[in-house]
Amino acid sequence: MRAFIAILLSGLFLIGPQSANAQLQFEVTGGATGAQPIAIVPFAGNEGLMDIAQVIEGDLVRSGLFYALPRTDMLERPSDPKQIDYRNWRAVNMDNVVIGSVRRDPGSDRVSVRFYLYDVLRGEQRLGFEMPPAEPRQLRYTAHQIADLIFENLTGIAGIFNTKITYVASKGFGLDRTYALMIADWDGENPRTIATSREPLMSPAWAPDRRRLAYVGYERGRSSIYIHEIATGKVRKLVSEKGINGSPAWSPDGKRLAVTLSYENNPDIYLIDVATGVKQRMTTTHGIDTEAAWSPDGASIVYTSERGGPPQIYQMPASGGESKRLTFEGRQNLRASYSPDGKTLVLVNLTNSRYRIAILDLATGSMRMLSDGPFDEGPSFAPNGAAVIYATQGGKDAELATVSTDGRIRQRLRQSGDVREPAWSPLQR
Repeated sequence: MRAFIAILLSGLFLIGPQSANAQLQFEVTGGATGAQPIAIVPFAGNEGLMDIAQVIEGDLVRSGLFYALPRTDMLERPSDPKQIDYRNWRAVNMDNVVIGSVRRDPGSDRVSVRFYLYDVLRGEQRLGFEMPPAEPRQLRYTAHQIADLIFENLTGIAGIFNTKITYVASKGFGLDRTYALMIADWDGENPRTIATSREPLMSPAWAPDRRRLAYVGYERGRSSIYIHEIATGKVRKLVSEKGINGSPAWSPDGKRLAVTLSYENNPDIYLIDVATGVKQRMTTTHGIDTEAAWSPDGASIVYTSERGGPPQIYQMPASGGESKRLTFEGRQNLRASYSPDGKTLVLVNLTNSRYRIAILDLATGSMRMLSDGPFDEGPSFAPNGAAVIYATQGGKDAELATVSTDGRIRQRLRQSGDVREPAWSPLQR
């Protein structure tokens, strides 16, 4: 962002094996007032396995909407509905309580998890599920699924705890600097390396099916756009024209990418058919056009353009046609993307020498700041539209942060080294 078109370094681009990397550390820096009290009782039969209740508790607390009762304050630890005494939970001012149990399936290495959510004040069950059997190493994902079910039941908002994030981590200086494209759980757990390079890796973008990532890599100073199949590790170089090949963004149906190319002299927006590689040029102005993003219905594209002077956000039909300017507040507006409902954009706004994350209401044109700056960049909506992840300058290095779209809940994901270019995955289908 501070370099609108990046100055590229030389080196060797390498596709690396999957490997662990330094883990992001989640830190709540602000929360919503009036968080709901909830008790997550340790699950029976969980001995020797991942502490499922602890993962569920961590998810709900990190959302900023819940306060969890410490285990030391629990007056009972039921695992079966018949064991619940609501008086014990009312005595410690709980609104809801979660209980559960883990059972090892006879004749297999899989385990089954059953859980219940109870409304303490009404004395009634809200949820009860037996989750599909899973291998012990998959229990973290089972816990995330349970947290999603509880969160949606209590808030009416889809949970995001079983989603992923991707980001670019870098470390070292000068010729020793290295870059890694990472994937991790939403809370920074289970990080793994997708690609490594001595040159910059940029602009990772999730395909709608969550099975592929598009990103920009460099080989001997030349940029290319790659598509990486996450399950197999197969990598395809989609486009590597002369000049800039940047800012890939998937269409909602996963069949096309909107990209920035400059092989016809000027950086413009193009659409590329992923299956055939056929290109369609969308803009033809003299200013730089880049950072395209699709509307959820696939009908429109927003992008950053310098056609009128400093960078601003423009919108055009995905079928082609005239563009209209959307942003007028501040010196610059960059890197816009749509909310899942298509009603707002998240973007980077420059005002009074501060780069901040902002929300633009498309119906009214009003803009609201979500972050304080001074160097915030790369915003990406959570797939439920309730939060945004972005990169911010934390001390000497950049780190990741999240903020709720109402601005009340702020959190940091800290890691040694520089961490940028975050993108939140779609919900799992």
